[in-house]
Amino acid sequence: MSAPAIVLISPDHPDEMQVGFARYGSEYDVRVARSCREALETTHDIVASGGTVAMFASESVLPDAEVLHCFHKLREKVPTGRRVIAAHWDRFLSDAPGLRAGMAKGKYDAYLLMPRGDRDEEFHHAITDLLSDWGSTVPDPEVVSVKIVSPARDGLTLSIRDFLDRMGMPSRVYEPDSDGGRFVLDLWEGEPAYPLVYAPNRPVVHATSVRDVAITLYGAPTDLDVDHVVDLAVVGGGPAGLASAVYAASEGLSTVILEAEAIGGQAGTSSMIRNYLGFPRGISGMRLAQRARNQALRFGARFYTGQVVDKLRPGLDGEPHVLSTDSGEVRARSVVIASGVAYRKLRVEPVEDLVGSGVYYGAAMTAAREMEGQDVYVVGGGNSAGQAAVHLARFARSVTILVRRSDLAETMSSYLIGEIEYNPRITVRTCCRVVDGGGDGRLEWLGLEDVRDGARERVAAYGLFLLLGAEPHCDWLPREVARDDRGFVLTGRDVPRELWVDDLPPESLATTAPGIFAAGDVRSGSMKRVASASGEGASAVPLVHSFLAPAPEA
Repeated sequence: MSAPAIVLISPDHPDEMQVGFARYGSEYDVRVARSCREALETTHDIVASGGTVAMFASESVLPDAEVLHCFHKLREKVPTGRRVIAAHWDRFLSDAPGLRAGMAKGKYDAYLLMPRGDRDEEFHHAITDLLSDWGSTVPDPEVVSVKIVSPARDGLTLSIRDFLDRMGMPSRVYEPDSDGGRFVLDLWEGEPAYPLVYAPNRPVVHATSVRDVAITLYGAPTDLDVDHVVDLAVVGGGPAGLASAVYAASEGLSTVILEAEAIGGQAGTSSMIRNYLGFPRGISGMRLAQRARNQALRFGARFYTGQVVDKLRPGLDGEPHVLSTDSGEVRARSVVIASGVAYRKLRVEPVEDLVGSGVYYGAAMTAAREMEGQDVYVVGGGNSAGQAAVHLARFARSVTILVRRSDLAETMSSYLIGEIEYNPRITVRTCCRVVDGGGDGRLEWLGLEDVRDGARERVAAYGLFLLLGAEPHCDWLPREVARDDRGFVLTGRDVPRELWVDDLPPESLATTAPGIFAAGDVRSGSMKRVASASGEGASAVPLVHSFLAPAPEA
């Protein structure tokens, strides 16, 4: 397999550009073009020979095309390639006002100052971040952490790979008779059973669920020392739970996080979050989650993934709260409920029958790789749906967003709407819903209905991604924790007055059960944004401290 290419487009300063990218020459095929036309020809040659381009890096001014138009043409040839403007220092400030707005619309990924020496590490930090993001989205990653052996790309295999992607563990699926497949089978004792999952320094496991893989990699609560009572148990590893974990552990509280699926929650499936504070080039949900997880681990927090909490028994008279899972119990002096929400079901039975076979709830980043050259549909009008559509457009021939409303402005951020409008592979169909679907073993077609006049049509579809809004899954919570009529957890002044104590409402993030708090999307009235969830998770920690503080002596 040939090395992925980096194409430099530099009409005026090719020597400086080549020096700046010299360190990548041992692992990438670095080529130089002096115009947009030459870059397109170079890219055509690379793709025709079976290669791909990881990055295009261009000066801000080209002799034969406006740079953003050139990037647009290059994206048509290689949708996954990252696009960087590396402006010469003589033009960096003057060209910035006219170009920066294009970054918000996804026309390119970064506006950088051309490297000014051999070790311009600020420049290289940006470049390696973008190359790393590229490596996590290509169909076959360059570095493989986990091997999956399966003769079929079924729903379970895709779910396992999606879980590993969200945990920041690149994986690859191998046929049983391939070199990788035989390597894993030689380590397996007994008759082959698929899928088999192998990670270094772990036993090979026959996975019957994603949870099997999570426990193999990270252990179950009973496998580790949780015999003592911890200060704080956090249920959910999304932005709210991660923020609680970081702040609690950093302040000396013994902290345990129980996550049913992959760290990051729904936010972890976002291919690129561009409006999160402090990340001007954007950051994928997976990387944001993994950085927060590593931060919490650094302070001593302990994570248990694949752990579904099925019961919470509130402590009475100073006794600890008890969180029950299939594989053990965790006792905690305080609890933060940050279990988030699940996507609402479409409830169209023929479509539901194909979940995992062309139909997916959520962004399903791994499944997106299977959509190369296909026509796919995204149902939903929120930011998650917009981010999923942009990511799918890297692979699919066409992406159609279906919404029941008359436009996206009411439910989606402006920057995403602009990015969608600019992307020629994405179209938006308003006032439309899915009413039918089918195929021979996997999705092949959808039935669509215009909600205004009831007109129906049948369209070919290889993939359907459903991001339909929020439903809390709080059936595991006891009656002591009050919820609203939709099932979201009530906190603070949203708690009915008859449940107040001494005619005072609970603290802002406190529930009706002493020592139990709620943060993020699971909380009634929350904003349903990554930043607000993180803020709530952090804000819950001072309330935990206050609850755990010894009562003042009389």
